[in-house]
Amino acid sequence: MSPTTLRAGVLGCGNISDTYLSRARAFEGVEIVACADTDAGRASAQAERYGVRALAPEALLADPGVDIVINLTPPKAHAAVGAGVIAAGKHLYSEKPLGVSLEEGRALVAAAERAGVRLGCAPDTILGGGHQLARKLVDEGAIGRPISGAIWFATRGMEHWHPDPAFFFQAGGGPILDIGAYYVTALVNLIGPVRRVVGIGARGFAERVVTSEGPHQGARLPVEVDTLVVGALEFACGAVVSLTATWDVWAETPFRLELYGSEGTMLLPDPNFFGGATRLSRRGEPFERIEPSAMAHARPNRRTGRGEEVADYRMLGVVDLARAIAEGRGHRCSGQLALHVLEVLLAFDRAAREGRQVEIASTCERPQALGPQDLRWRAAADASAA
Repeated sequence: MSPTTLRAGVLGCGNISDTYLSRARAFEGVEIVACADTDAGRASAQAERYGVRALAPEALLADPGVDIVINLTPPKAHAAVGAGVIAAGKHLYSEKPLGVSLEEGRALVAAAERAGVRLGCAPDTILGGGHQLARKLVDEGAIGRPISGAIWFATRGMEHWHPDPAFFFQAGGGPILDIGAYYVTALVNLIGPVRRVVGIGARGFAERVVTSEGPHQGARLPVEVDTLVVGALEFACGAVVSLTATWDVWAETPFRLELYGSEGTMLLPDPNFFGGATRLSRRGEPFERIEPSAMAHARPNRRTGRGEEVADYRMLGVVDLARAIAEGRGHRCSGQLALHVLEVLLAFDRAAREGRQVEIASTCERPQALGPQDLRWRAAADASAA
């Protein structure tokens, strides 16, 4: 471990913990040294698998050998658990969303500021090669002035593959807070903050039946959140982007994230992943496929439900947070960015319930683009792919 390496602990050893625990090995600057869960057996199993220490949650927070806590608990617990991490004087990196209400998100950001600790939050896919390439093209004026765009994702939901999917259909779940976070964060990274939102919501099915293998197979899950949202976002730059997000379709259709500008059209890679090409049409010319650097396709990868193999660096936000602390700079997947995105996502529900457009009170800076000096983050990842 180098002198600038920070030590992290994982709190919550559920399905997503495998991704963080395995991907951490591909990067320099942060090392996961412990994991914890309210289920001691689950924590022990992950600790043995990945060669880290298993601790009780309270012991993890009290451990002086842990600098950063990665909060992987279910969404409804994010705020309470995060507050405990901050109170313990640890830096916090949370899975999305930051909280399940705007009040929770604001409280976490304020608590971190008072305590003088860093607060980071997923998604970190904007730091991948695919989305950094898109950012570079936008910044260079490839599409000119952003005018409009489109977000589209339509799937059956999570109950057919996730071993314990109930939380997806409870407060803090639903397609907007779960998947929408990737799309809105990607657009904020590209064209800046959102000014206002309009939306309509619905629930295609009153309950879901778990068909994935495991102890919950056959369980009937009540649906407590909208599983279809149709709306639009107006950005501070003036661009208006339509949105359709649903878990109510049997046959999945291709996901779309598109930007239309005064000088061209950009078809962006799936923001749920780190790699992927951008397709660019300049002033109506045929689309040009522009690939990110080869590094964006280095291992670790994972295969999607559509059979594609995509770059998966889900841990990069924690690495950037650790690097930022060591270098004395701001981190990119910040609490302010996450709070703004949370307010935007929650505004869709409010707009649907109240039948009106909702102004967004918060704002944020676009995250700083990655530069050539940042390529060293992935030195270990490149070596593993050689």
